[in-house]
Amino acid sequence: MAHTIAKLMQQLERRTVDLDDVLHAVVEEAVRRMGADRGTLYLVDRVRDELVSRVALLPEISEIRLRMGEGVAGWVAKSGEVLHVPDDRPDPRFTGRVDERTGYFTRSILAVPIRDATADTAQPPVIGVLQVLNKSEGSFTPADTDELQHLAAGVAELLTVSSLASQLTDEPSHPLTFGYNQIIGDSPAMRAVYARTARAARTNATVLVRGESGTGKELIARAVHDNSERRERPIVVVDLSALPAELVESELFGHARGAFTGAVRTSEGRVAQAEGGTLFLDEIGELPPSLQAKLLRLLQSRTFHPVGSSTARTVDVRFVCATHRDLEQMVQTGAFREDLYYRIRVVEIEVPPLRARGHTDLDRLIDHFLFAFRRRHGRLGVRLAPEARARLHAHAWPGNVRELENRLESALILAPTSTIQAADLRLDATPGVSVGGFQTGLRPLREVERDYLQWAVEQHQGNRSATARALGIGRNTLLRKLREPGS
Repeated sequence: MAHTIAKLMQQLERRTVDLDDVLHAVVEEAVRRMGADRGTLYLVDRVRDELVSRVALLPEISEIRLRMGEGVAGWVAKSGEVLHVPDDRPDPRFTGRVDERTGYFTRSILAVPIRDATADTAQPPVIGVLQVLNKSEGSFTPADTDELQHLAAGVAELLTVSSLASQLTDEPSHPLTFGYNQIIGDSPAMRAVYARTARAARTNATVLVRGESGTGKELIARAVHDNSERRERPIVVVDLSALPAELVESELFGHARGAFTGAVRTSEGRVAQAEGGTLFLDEIGELPPSLQAKLLRLLQSRTFHPVGSSTARTVDVRFVCATHRDLEQMVQTGAFREDLYYRIRVVEIEVPPLRARGHTDLDRLIDHFLFAFRRRHGRLGVRLAPEARARLHAHAWPGNVRELENRLESALILAPTSTIQAADLRLDATPGVSVGGFQTGLRPLREVERDYLQWAVEQHQGNRSATARALGIGRNTLLRKLREPGS
């Protein structure tokens, strides 16, 4: 079991894997080792005071939610104690609500708490529950209890290196959400990105990731690779904007010894290094026109010639490209080949700017970055003043997520006290307005209206009918405005 946990921890430390897949592997391992029929991993949603699980060997339903104290898992989460409900022995703490939904018959349960591995206390708080159901032969034993507790401790360590950690062990501002590791956000715009990423990852199709600088295009590109069948092979990143034009061909395709002055040895190049994996061409719009035909040939035939060599090489590579440039305009001006443009955009994923993702996503990112920076820089007690959070919400974020990350890290390091004040953020004082807790900088009216409507929906816990009534507009009008381009 230790080997399984160690392997999964390595994946989380370097990959943008689907968190559901990782935790599902843990449940499968627990079921196998316990000789059980089914299993469930619950996590504590601190904002809603609930247990939530989308990680369960229950094919009938996708998610289970229990109130704290409800059922066996809820009781374990609230009490922090292990609970074994043996075969044919009714227990008042058992609730049949899930069985009623699934048609499954639970005979016995073994459930153990998962405790915060980062807490420096004698009795760390419970952040989840791991349970198994219906041992196939006999009953769950004390040895099973010991092994399941050991596994729960491994799960706790696993969670500390995932992007769920800030939601489970800190002071989250919004309900618990799952997604790709290290990719934060649950807005409609980001859910659309996740859906396209998941579909792209299941294929070998060439992908074009688009979006402004700082939106996280590389993370999405890595998610395509890390959740594909090529994940055990390398993803090779080439930032075309960082390479001098005269070196791009050699960097990509490699060169033979003596191909040019200074080529004292043979170089295989980045394309060959990506064999079996993914080649990520960042800022594809910067590719020199002289090399666009050669890249097109590589995409079409998966063959290329190293510089100075007459021998063609064949390669098995999946291509993911990214750009912040207007490729359509570049095609019209002749700066980018039209046939290459169509070849690289088989699947297109548009990453939204931060200002279009709504205030809940901004809060989630703030929570995530502060959690990580407190631990990285040894300032665990530092908190964000409400005025500082409001200032972050009022900013337009032209630099997107990268700008937010840099501002928060700098503020946390340089804050003279344990509270980050608005002045510590060193953001330009731009004109802004505040309406009932909704803050915005001076921006185009269409953007402000869209963000305000999304914020209003969030204040009504996603109930759009109630939101429309509060705003004095029809529900269809609200839905239409939320669906407008850019929303």
